[in-house]
Amino acid sequence: MSHLKNLLAQAKTRDPQLGADLERECNALLEKTRFGLQFERHRPEAVELPSRVPRKGDKVRVLPERGSTQRTDPALWLVKRIVKDGAAKQAEIELIETPPASSVQRPASSVQRQSVNPEDLIVVAEFRDTIYPGLKKTGHVARGGDKPCHTVINGENYHVLKALTWTHRGKVDAIYIDPPYNTGAKDWKYNNDYVEGDDLYRHSKWLAMMERRLKVAKELLNPADSVLIVTIDEKEVHRLALLLEQVFPESRVQMVTYVINAPGQSRNQELARVEEYAYFLFFGDAAPAAVTDDLLNEKTSHNPANVRWESLLRSGTNSRRADRPALFYPVYIEPKTRRIVGAGDSKRLEAPRSEWSVPTGATAVWPLKSDGSEGNWRASPDYLRKLLGAGHIRCGEYRVDEGRGTIWYLGKSAIAKIESQEILVVGKDEHGAVVVKPNGDAEKVRTTTAKTVWNRPSHHAGWHGSALVRSLLPSRAFPFPKSLYVVEDSLRIATGNKPESIILDFFSGSGTTAHAVMRLNKQDGGNRQCISVTNNEVGADEQKKLREQGLRPGDADWEQWGICDYITKPRVQAAITGRTPDGIPIKGDYKFTDEFPMAEGFAENAEFFTLTYENPLAVSYQTAFAHIAPLLWLRAGSRGRCIGKLPPEGWDVAEAYGLLTDLDFATDFLKAVRKAPDLRIAYLVTDDERRFQALARRLPEGVAAVRLYESYLSNFGFANGDDA
Repeated sequence: MSHLKNLLAQAKTRDPQLGADLERECNALLEKTRFGLQFERHRPEAVELPSRVPRKGDKVRVLPERGSTQRTDPALWLVKRIVKDGAAKQAEIELIETPPASSVQRPASSVQRQSVNPEDLIVVAEFRDTIYPGLKKTGHVARGGDKPCHTVINGENYHVLKALTWTHRGKVDAIYIDPPYNTGAKDWKYNNDYVEGDDLYRHSKWLAMMERRLKVAKELLNPADSVLIVTIDEKEVHRLALLLEQVFPESRVQMVTYVINAPGQSRNQELARVEEYAYFLFFGDAAPAAVTDDLLNEKTSHNPANVRWESLLRSGTNSRRADRPALFYPVYIEPKTRRIVGAGDSKRLEAPRSEWSVPTGATAVWPLKSDGSEGNWRASPDYLRKLLGAGHIRCGEYRVDEGRGTIWYLGKSAIAKIESQEILVVGKDEHGAVVVKPNGDAEKVRTTTAKTVWNRPSHHAGWHGSALVRSLLPSRAFPFPKSLYVVEDSLRIATGNKPESIILDFFSGSGTTAHAVMRLNKQDGGNRQCISVTNNEVGADEQKKLREQGLRPGDADWEQWGICDYITKPRVQAAITGRTPDGIPIKGDYKFTDEFPMAEGFAENAEFFTLTYENPLAVSYQTAFAHIAPLLWLRAGSRGRCIGKLPPEGWDVAEAYGLLTDLDFATDFLKAVRKAPDLRIAYLVTDDERRFQALARRLPEGVAAVRLYESYLSNFGFANGDDA
């Protein structure tokens, strides 16, 4: 570029007019040239809506016969009309377009028009289409009194994000997402097809998918003070970095490397992988909250109440039984109380476990790794017995069927604090372990800033991700959930000084983010709200089995296996209630920052919804009010009562908002609004702009007026016409 400028300067010297003309043309070309990340922005995505009944004007696809495992023909049809013949119905459809042959696994039909049973059609929404969203309530759990509610929304996340542009534009304090890592192992779909490893456009499809969603997410973040966190692994880490800089040039970006599996995941002809990555983007005045643990160095917390209990099981190098045979022995516990009662002695390397004699009434915990292989402890039997006598060791989660569990002990630095009386021992718990409290002024807590490399056992994905989900949802599996505690640490950095913040996760998966937000609220008494968004996709292997049984998407027996209904909602409910879906108290304890039995649950509230697609005329005529009502409640702060039905009196006032549907009762409505001290929004239904403005001026200070349904319809009328 600098050489070109020199040539232009020479041209201007010889012929000023020619030089000026060349410079003008070069500048025009430069304005059209895109620098940075280059990728194909593929045709707009399309999502199938199995729960939607086809109606005139809908785009649809024709489903294969029941029992067939053949994929749906991707050809798009337009519903021209629905014809009734007694109790039966037929949909007359017309071909819109046939996708390229390369994407069709069977010959596309040459028929241009046909009549089909509506039950054999599935509605399709393309991302360039305008959609008018609603929410259908599908359940709730309430243990938090008048605290605001967490929400879980089942729907295509792009469309849910668009819906949130009306309820939460500029209001979100933090977004945490763990998107598909694009491994090529059927971990995500683009236009209803799994993107596999041999797809030549795998990376550009992933970037196109991410860019569309990040652009909408940008509208939701508070530009003056918010944080975006995106996790990823090595397959897309560098492309993601460029994409984030391109979409969010105003942010301050940092990458964190964190260890998720210290022993390492072996790979053929490759180094053993131990880490993943997280990008932190800070907007406006946002900055990392001060923490007591920098997440890298040996934790030397200056908060005496925060004692680090370390795992007795050795990880990393020299962690096999063969490496240190003398450190392979059983720890004996009393099963019901999980109290440690002793330890076996060391034996030769070849000794089978049956050689150890387990005391009567006790059971053995062995140093076994998550894959069942034999490891070793970090302390000898004699030192363990010394710890036991002092109350410096305890048993955590125990799996009786596997003969393994988590043994925690106090390291030498923690014991030194006790000996120097920096920490005072005030008693022992039911397991015989010491209970401590600060010695002196608790305000002398010293904080620090988290590092950009994290190495904590609490971030182990297997121990505190997969195993934790199994505790909450026995017999239900979810692939590769994040450690609860790595998400908790991330959100503590983002919202530690914002206890009233709104947090969004639109790739919520198993619901770890909502779970972590509840943990933070319990620790500091906060009222953070989490909005979790996921679809109800059924796993690839399970889909084949269900199709062979004659089931289709939309059938109740199909949808019950979807990620939202089978994993996300049950996990959030289990975390709050402390009970599994079968009503059994959850076994095990939470660890680290705040340790208590998982069966205690949380004093939190949650509402569950499914995204719907509304007809704008039905919205205008208020026949769709039941599905619009939750959006009004969300916009008002997701707290208190939701006005779920049109009020027969013409108005209603809840804790957070009011609704006026008949302006003839405006005086009564305004009186009720003035008596509601926590009310912040007044929804006024009118087509008359002058009457709306007149009423808005009469509202108390601090109460915002929103005109229905003009505000709602105009938002989606102009917001959804674009593509990435």
